Amino acid sequence: MAATHLTTYLWFNTEALEAAKFYVGLFPGSRLGDVSYYQADAQMPAGTVLTVEFELFGRPFAALNGGPAFTHSEAVSFQVSCETQADVDRIWDAIVGSGGAASQCGWCKDRWGVSWQIIPEALGRALKGLDGYDSNYAFKAMMKMSKIVVADLKPAN
Repeated sequence: MAATHLTTYLWFNTEALEAAKFYVGLFPGSRLGDVSYYQADAQMPAGTVLTVEFELFGRPFAALNGGPAFTHSEAVSFQVSCETQADVDRIWDAIVGSGGAASQCGWCKDRWGVSWQIIPEALGRALKGLDGYDSNYAFKAMMKMSKIVVADLKPAN
């Protein structure tokens, strides 16, 4: 028997559907899938959302309402690479602006404690010293940033 599928599960207290809808709304081409519900005599009241299947960037995810036993930590995170600064701004602002928290070097947490790193594709080139970037300058600039701002990865002229 061969393994055929991998789905990332995210544990929530009771906010699985809310979180899945938020994530799907952030990323074009994403979609909600099936929703299952607790039955009678379970850890949550019958009819409460149990799991929500959803897809981001063509990858399967599921959100589980499992109660308060576990919380998210930085030990697992998601990196989103963006083509433009406008994409970085839109996603970052949506996450941080809806109850999330900014951190350093493009890292932030959403209101449920899930960690994200929102980065422009230019950051990788800047840190490698490509496209006219000075890698040392870009690295030092990045270390001072919360949200990555491409224009600030080069010295002002």
